[in-house]
Amino acid sequence: MPYFVYILRTSANTLYIGQTNDLEKRIKEHKNKTAKSAKYIRYFTSFKLVYSEKYKTRKEAMQREIQLKKWPRANKESLVHG
Repeated sequence: MPYFVYILRTSANTLYIGQTNDLEKRIKEHKNKTAKSAKYIRYFTSFKLVYSEKYKTRKEAMQREIQLKKWPRANKESLVHG
């Protein structure tokens, strides 16, 4: 089962980083502002998926998520813009 690390850009132009094993389902949870949605995302009127990476294990995805969250915003923007 693949795992994904993803970056969302909110309506306030902030970046949210998360990881999941079902990217489509996770995006729907965020959009519907369900109890499973990240509290941070619920504060914004909208967001857009701007980046994702695929991994073989949850451990790899979690390690990458932690790494990206420590990066300065400029590095994250460079990653998003390719």
